[in-house]
Amino acid sequence: MADSVSPRESSSLPSGSITPIDSPTGPVQDIALNTSLSNLESKDQRVVLDLITQLRKCGLSGDISLPQMVVCGQQSSGKSSLLEALTEVPFPTHDDVCTRYATVIHIRKADTKSLSIKIIPGDNRSGDEKAMIVAFEKSIASFGELPGVMEEAMGVMGIKKLQKSGRIFAEDVLSIEVEGPDRPQLTVVDIPGLIATATGGATDEDVALVDAITDRYISEPRTICLAVVAGGSHHATQTILEKVKKVDPKGDRTLGIITKPDRIDGEGSQRAFLELAQNLDIHLKLGWHIIKNRENTEGDYTLEQRKESEAKWISGSVFNILPSDHLGIDALIKRLSRVLFEHIRRELPKLKAEVEGKLETFEQTSKLMGKSRSTPQQCRTFLTEMSMRYYQTCKAAVDGHYEGGYFHQGVEYTSNETTISPRIRAVIQSLNIEFETAIRKHGHKYHIANMATHEPDSNNRYYENEENNSTSTGLEDGEGSYRENKSGNPDSIFDFQWPRAPETMNKADALVWVQMKMKSTRGKELVGNFNPLLIGELFWEQSSRWHKFAAAHVERVASICADFLKNLLKAECPSDMQDQVWDIIEDALKLRREAADEELAKIKEDLEDHPINYNHYYTDTITKLHREEQEKLLTEAIENATSYNKKFMNANVDISQAVASFSKRSNVDMESYASEEVLMSLMSLYKVKQKVFIDVITVQVIERHIIRSLENIFSPLIISDMADEEALSVAGEAVEVRDERARLSVMIGKLREGRAAFGKLVGGRLR
Repeated sequence: MADSVSPRESSSLPSGSITPIDSPTGPVQDIALNTSLSNLESKDQRVVLDLITQLRKCGLSGDISLPQMVVCGQQSSGKSSLLEALTEVPFPTHDDVCTRYATVIHIRKADTKSLSIKIIPGDNRSGDEKAMIVAFEKSIASFGELPGVMEEAMGVMGIKKLQKSGRIFAEDVLSIEVEGPDRPQLTVVDIPGLIATATGGATDEDVALVDAITDRYISEPRTICLAVVAGGSHHATQTILEKVKKVDPKGDRTLGIITKPDRIDGEGSQRAFLELAQNLDIHLKLGWHIIKNRENTEGDYTLEQRKESEAKWISGSVFNILPSDHLGIDALIKRLSRVLFEHIRRELPKLKAEVEGKLETFEQTSKLMGKSRSTPQQCRTFLTEMSMRYYQTCKAAVDGHYEGGYFHQGVEYTSNETTISPRIRAVIQSLNIEFETAIRKHGHKYHIANMATHEPDSNNRYYENEENNSTSTGLEDGEGSYRENKSGNPDSIFDFQWPRAPETMNKADALVWVQMKMKSTRGKELVGNFNPLLIGELFWEQSSRWHKFAAAHVERVASICADFLKNLLKAECPSDMQDQVWDIIEDALKLRREAADEELAKIKEDLEDHPINYNHYYTDTITKLHREEQEKLLTEAIENATSYNKKFMNANVDISQAVASFSKRSNVDMESYASEEVLMSLMSLYKVKQKVFIDVITVQVIERHIIRSLENIFSPLIISDMADEEALSVAGEAVEVRDERARLSVMIGKLREGRAAFGKLVGGRLR
């Protein structure tokens, strides 16, 4: 191997000479003339190259970046000549011929020889154009037919000759597959050369298109860039070096190729290219290589004659001071074999991980889509299986059995507009408790101070405390509303706020209110008595808020149940049929809601009728109120009749005075006495009816019409009653879904084949 020289040692070259002054003593090591593509393969190299070939055969090259080599450079830089030398496939190499499209050469080992050409249409093609282009496929017997086939392919792509107007470049890809028993496994891509300016028939659009094609190929992270720099012009003007630096700043996967070194004129240019080849000017991790292209007079040379001519020229050139493995096509083939092997070996772990990752993603997507749903029977089977899962999960949620995985999603008790707990029974229980508390604390129109039946609870957890002096009933809008909970209590789990607290009045004001009602309802009853219908009228006014509270509660429960069912549907049903299934569920929910509203209307009618009660709790409460009132009066009378002896620390009770005081406090006014009796009766009746109302709302409305048998809303029984047309309408796949399913199936098949290919690779060898 020849020693490399420093820039100082190569700084003085005689003008016009291409023979180095400071060449090492003795001749440059001869370059072998009989090498072939077999140099690309050692035993280990064949293993990894076979693996990449298998991955390509699986069809993964369009979906996963596979290791390959791309020949890139300026237009007329000698790329095609280099490609011919590497692949032994003869390409047109005249100076007035340029590559108009990307060409992929797949060389594969096979038992029989074959040569086939086809076109892969670009993404910008229409459906009809793609069909026409894909139809082009040729098999030829010899390379001599290749130029004619390539000319025909240009016509199919719609590419015109440079002298004619129209498209002169295409995004389509010409694929050439060469197979034979003496062929290695290799893929090389040749792309159109970069154009400096829009001249010679090329437009600005053509320049941009070639730039885009180049960027697309060299930006692939597993592509080795063979950056071709022609010796006919200064390398600083050849933009390919700027492009590869952007995508490969460290030069990890770029090998510089200097072509046409025999066209370098002048000592300065020779020195500049020599420094470039020595990796001193533009440093690439893979280094640089010198290749001499055919001369115009060598067009009929065989590959062996070409190599001989190249070796002869190099031996007398300025570049003969470079290491021999950096000179000539045979050395390049050997060098590329090492570079490609190391590159693939480094990429294999990442490539394997990418194959497995994509396979897992596609399998999960396919699983979510479920089985094919093209026929009525397939749709019915799919719906039956899905509805059974839906039924079982819904029933478990309604019954409060939370063992399944669906109930362990991190959302257990929150119940608001954006996050609905899957534990619907727990939510309904909490809502019913809140409704009961709301009716008890806020359901009455008037809060009468010091009356036990309406004593406020200072430990209210669910509602904001209102001023007792409030004069608003809080029901001007007629409904409760969802808004921020201001209680500040961490145990509060709902964002719903009931209306404001009742209007507060003292007992005296309450008696005035009762007396006004007594006067307006007076009939033939004796003075001191009251119209029996008066209790009902007072009760209607005091309980006038109940229906609105109940309606708000029914609305909340129905809405939360609908959200629960919708979330469950999203978990069990493919997205493409959720709308159709939801229509079925929504129709059933509407019927349930209508039944609940009818039941609520009947309960309201019962409330508006004259109160009927057979509960002894009513009389017990009246008796209790009488006793409490008597005890209060008696206590005051005794206190007033008690005198204290400060000297002896004892108390004397004047019984006569106490009895007289107690008698005076007894109400002798018949109207006042009657109003107190009415007020006590009202409070007692209200308390009894309140308990009954809460029970009938939670049981006869909520439970009976909304919650009970909620799981039957979408069950296998529903599916069994469907006609074939309805089953197909609900679950049948759209064309887009069928296409996506087919695409996923193809991709999963490819990836599984790719994974199997990796599975055969053990310790760097195929088993």
